[in-house]
Order: sequence, then structure tokens, then C-alpha cells
Amino acid sequence: MPPMSSLLDLHPISRRSLLGGLAATAALVTLHPFAARANGSQAHLRLMETTDIHVNVMPYDYYADKPNDTMGLARTASIIDQIRAEAGNSLLIDNGDLLQGNPMGDYMAYKKGMKAGDLHPVIKAMNVLGYDCGTLGNHEFNYGLDFMFNTLGGANFPIVCANLTKGALAADPKLDELHFKPYVILDKMIRDGSGAESPIKIGFIGFVPPQVMVWDAKNLEGSAQTRDIVETARAWVPRMKEEGADLVIALSHSGIDVHGQTERMENASLYLAGVEGIDAIFTGHQHLVFPGPKDFVDVPGADPVKGTLLGKPAVMAGFWGSHMGLIDLLLEKDGKSWKIVDFTCEARPISHRDENKKVVADVKDKPDVVAAVSAEHQATLDYVRTPVGKTSAPLYSYFALVADDPSVQIVSIAQTAYIKDMLKDGDLKDLPVLSAAAPFKVGGRGGADYFTDVPAGDIAIRNVADLYLYPNTIQAVAITGEQVKNWLEMSAGIFNQITPGAKDAALINPEFPSYNYDVIDGVTYQIDLTKPARYDKDGVVVHPESSRIVNLQFAGHPIDPGQRFVVATNNYRAGGGGKFPEIAGDKVVFVGPDTNRDIIVRYIVEQGTIDPQADGNWSFAPLADTTVTFETGPKARDYLAAIKGAKIEDAGDGADGFAKFRLTL
Repeated sequence: MPPMSSLLDLHPISRRSLLGGLAATAALVTLHPFAARANGSQAHLRLMETTDIHVNVMPYDYYADKPNDTMGLARTASIIDQIRAEAGNSLLIDNGDLLQGNPMGDYMAYKKGMKAGDLHPVIKAMNVLGYDCGTLGNHEFNYGLDFMFNTLGGANFPIVCANLTKGALAADPKLDELHFKPYVILDKMIRDGSGAESPIKIGFIGFVPPQVMVWDAKNLEGSAQTRDIVETARAWVPRMKEEGADLVIALSHSGIDVHGQTERMENASLYLAGVEGIDAIFTGHQHLVFPGPKDFVDVPGADPVKGTLLGKPAVMAGFWGSHMGLIDLLLEKDGKSWKIVDFTCEARPISHRDENKKVVADVKDKPDVVAAVSAEHQATLDYVRTPVGKTSAPLYSYFALVADDPSVQIVSIAQTAYIKDMLKDGDLKDLPVLSAAAPFKVGGRGGADYFTDVPAGDIAIRNVADLYLYPNTIQAVAITGEQVKNWLEMSAGIFNQITPGAKDAALINPEFPSYNYDVIDGVTYQIDLTKPARYDKDGVVVHPESSRIVNLQFAGHPIDPGQRFVVATNNYRAGGGGKFPEIAGDKVVFVGPDTNRDIIVRYIVEQGTIDPQADGNWSFAPLADTTVTFETGPKARDYLAAIKGAKIEDAGDGADGFAKFRLTL
């Protein structure tokens, strides 16, 4: 492990001015009301947050290999000058999850490497922007401690984390031996409403989810331990006050959980706000927005309009640079110290959707940030276009809705392997692991070319976008055999009811979204199309006595309705997305730090060559003298002969460039 003196020492800032840019540009911007109205005993302080950047410096989706206007620190950075100019005084902080999350992060870790003295592109960008402080996120540990220390050692700002120890926990948090300073107190000069400058001490304390010891056990066991966030804060915040901090700002890489405080909880920011002495909180980790109109509505203790947690100002600034979090404080001199007399909170976006729901960029790239990372950006493009493994068979989704499919199969294989590894030493280690995955690119509104189609041979990281479109993260739920069946009953709603003996009846219900057609691997089953769907597309029971899922078996025997299973899935489904019966947050038993895409990439890298053959674990129940039709991409004809276990034939052209096929049941 490299020496940590550069990280443990206080950042060499000595009474540096906070003045926010009230020069020639000030006339071109609207001052924040606090800056405009502050009197001689008052001052306006703006605190700016980025969080969950995940190496997304450039507004570019490396998986899809195309620009993306909703992301990128280079875009967020372009509004910093204006945001600073709106303020009387300002500070810029980051709330963690910098080093992993896109192919640039993988390139730096797996290809280029980081030795002491090297500068990581995300750190280059942050140094250009003049950050004042930062903390750790859980993804900082994904590439190991040496990589993290070497990378963060290049930061021109202090990194703080109060609940990451070097080993066993001491009897008192203040006696823990820590990898980083638990907090810093920055001596600054602040300009008041009269233009006079006065000293102010601003303290920052950082926290990481304790669950990193589970998520990155292979990188941390024997070298680290974590404490409960709230317990740690209660120990250190009084000392910060004793050392003269006028303000204590919590940098909490931890979300907002409303299910009640528990020991070592992952998302503890709401309860962290209850710690006496903390004045404001920056949150993150959940990739949500606070304050705002959609997230954390009707949460006791949280005000998503004003932006408060237990009455204290708080912000969560989205992810990937999608927002800039702003906490504006009106401070008043109280003797020799400062106190908060008013505040506002905002999560300012870098893009919006117009009336046609098209993404419109609100900002442009900041040239000096782009220049700082241009070499690594090009190297990453070369990296994602370079094969990371091979596939011995083509990956395609042309028949994913009518037969077991290799493009869905490889997702389930990777998910199953990941969850089995994560749970192998825990309380759930003896439960069978199943996997749920849906085909994403299956035509529909995307058109006749909107299908996964990766030929046999080399497979590059960007091809993973064909396998998994969405940046979901891995989760797992624990459910019963009966709930597995109901999950499949919901999925089977994508099919129309078919009358026995029908000829060329339409098979697919176009109103049912394909991303809600989950195939569950690890069990075998058939779908009886003569029965009506039990659930409609919104998860409402419409035919309670109907049972389309027949011959459902686990390990060659009829599934036990009471047996418990772990099902690997994603955060969307596990959190209730799609309104599947009884699948919601209360069933979640594992929340992983990795995206499903990353899991697939890592699986391919580990295997070298994948052999994504569909195992035929599901099919339609036979119907004598019955045929149905469906439409798919015309390129499906190239793979027709490879389809096993289903009698499919070309039925000519469909509408709008699609091809029609006939399935004999």
C-alpha cells in the first residue's frame, strides 16, 4: 500500500478567499437573492455539489458509442462559472463514486493502470475546476485499494471519510485508525453584504456506505472495516465544533431510506440529518434527485420542495453529471462565529426534454475540461471498440419473444454467477438462485432494425449495449415458488389468447412492453395460450382463476409453492417496476453496487469465449392444428434454421419493413 501522508494531511488551503466572481460578469447574471440582500453582518455562501459522476467526464455513452446530452462533468462544469457568479461566496465539493461506472474507468484500471504520481482523467477534470473537498463513494473500491490511493493522491483537494478504518473497530470511533482524515476544517475568507471580508471555518465530514465490506470484500478484507454512519457522525461532529467549525457540512455518499433507522444502514442520510451540529447534508448513491418533483415525495421527514431532511438543507444531484446540486446559505455574524438564518436548495439540470420528449442540452462542453481528458477519451473509444472476448455463437433477439433466446440467456448466466458469488457466505447461501431477464431490443416502436445482432466472433464492450440497453444495477429478491409462478404469469400477458385450431392468429399483444417480458432461468415451464392472461399490462388481476404457466418445475420436479428462491434481477424490477405481483422493495435481499452491463462485461472478460446457447427452459404448450404469426426483423431469416424446439417458418413480409413468421404450436 502506498504511503498515505498526502491524503491524510489537511489540504494546504490557508484562509483562501471564497469570493464568487462578482466582477465584470456579475452584471450579466442574476444574483441569488441572498447575495443581493445580505447586509453588513450577513454573507451569502453557495455550496455546489457533484455526485455519482462514475467517470462520466465527457457527454458520451461509450456503450452505445455515441454522444449523450444528459451526462458528463464537462457539461456540468460549463455552468459552474455562472453559478459562482450568481453567488457572493462559493465552494465546490464532490460526493463520491468517481472512479468506476463506465468504460473509461475500466480502461484506466484494466488497461492503463495507475501508479503513484499518475493523474486519472476524472481527477484531471476536477483539478481544472477547483474543487474544495470530496468524499468516497462505494465504487472507489472496485479496482482495489492501491488503485484508489494512487488515483485520489493526485487530487488538489482533500478527501475525507470518517467511517472507513484500517482494521478492527476501536471501542470509540474517535480512536479508530482511519485511511483518510475523518474531516477537514477549511479556513476561508468570506465577503459580507458590505464588501468587507471576515474569516470563517467550514468543516466537511465524509461517509461511505458500510456495505462496501460486502460489495468489495475481496478488495477490503484484512485491510479495512466500516462503521455505522450515524454513530460515526455523533462521535466526530462535536469535536469539529470544539475545533471552531462555524459550519459542519456532511458529505454523505448515502441515500435517503424511510423504512426506519437500522444499524449500519446503507442509506442513512435522513437520520444523519438528526445528528446535532450538522448544518447541511449532501447526499448521493441512489442516483435520484432531491429536491425535485418526482423522488422522495410523501417521505416523512423529507421536504422535496424546499429540499430539507429533518428541517436541514439537503441536496442529491442526480448522477453522471446530470445535475449540479446547490445549497445556498444566508449567514449572519454571531459574535465571532457565523450561523445560518436562511437557505435555499436546488438540483440544477444540464438538459431537459421538449414537448416531443426529445432531450435538449441546456449547456455546452467546458473546453478546458474536454482538453484535460481528450487523450483518455480517445483511448477509451479505442478500448470499447476493441474485442474483450469472443462469442462462439451469434447473439440475436429476433425470436426472443417466441422461443428461448441466446441474447437473454447470456444476461441470466452472468447475473446468476454474480449473485451466487455475492451470497455464497451469507444467510442466503443455501437458497437456489434463479435469474430474470427480459429482451430489450425486439422491434416494436424502434422499427424493423431495432434488434440485438452480434455475430459470432469477437465481442467488444460496446456490443454489450445490444445485450443490455439500460444502466440498471443488479439486485436480488427472495420469494416463494408461488411468487415465481405469478412473476411468470405476469410476463405471459404479452401473448394474446389463442383459440385451439386457429390459423395464423396474431400472437403478440402490442400494448404489452417487451421489457416486461421476463424469462426466468433456473426453472422450466410452458405457457398455455388457450388461457386468458391472469394480469393485464399494469399488473391488475383480470382473470384470477386463469393459469397460463403450466409444468413449472425446479430441478426436474414440480415447484414447491412454499419453497424460497433468490431471483437475480435489476433495480427497476426489484423496486416494483412493471408492477409485477408482490415484487417490490420489501422482497429485496441484495442491492449490488454494479450495473447489469458491467456484470456482463466482466463475465465475458473472465470467460474469454462465451457460448450463449439457449437452453430451451421454456416453450409454448402444444396446440393441435394451431398456428400463430408474429413480426420481427427481416434479418431474422438468416437465423431461422438455428432455432431449436420451435416450428417457425417464413410467412412473407409484414408492415413497415418487418418480416412475418408463422409458428406452429
